[in-house]
Amino acid sequence: MGLFDKIFNSEKKETSENKSSTPWIDLNSMEQIDEIEKASEEKTVAILKHSTRCGISRMVLRMFESDYDLDESTPIKLYFLDLISHRDISNEIAERFKVRHESPQLIVLKNREVVHHSSHQGISADKLKELV
Repeated sequence: MGLFDKIFNSEKKETSENKSSTPWIDLNSMEQIDEIEKASEEKTVAILKHSTRCGISRMVLRMFESDYDLDESTPIKLYFLDLISHRDISNEIAERFKVRHESPQLIVLKNREVVHHSSHQGISADKLKELV
């Protein structure tokens, strides 16, 4: 297998791994931030800010998804933000919720308030379970 095969095969593998059973909702518009805030009045909302250029962020995402085991009846909405593509949304989240930007980062909201935020290896599906 040549160098190009290794590169392109690993990209294909990573793409298929990203199709997890974790029920992500893509966060890709500013209007969704208002929706997220409103939704947090009725259920727990989590936002995962992910950098597609960062190996640590990729590792944290894989670990979170492999540990995530909440079923569909759990009152939670999970939003996934590709912050490389949507840095403006990331900045708005930091400003609106008064949480300093980090990457990767998990922000959990209830009743329009941040009840938890963590970054890097502090991001945990188990911690999220405790908060639901």
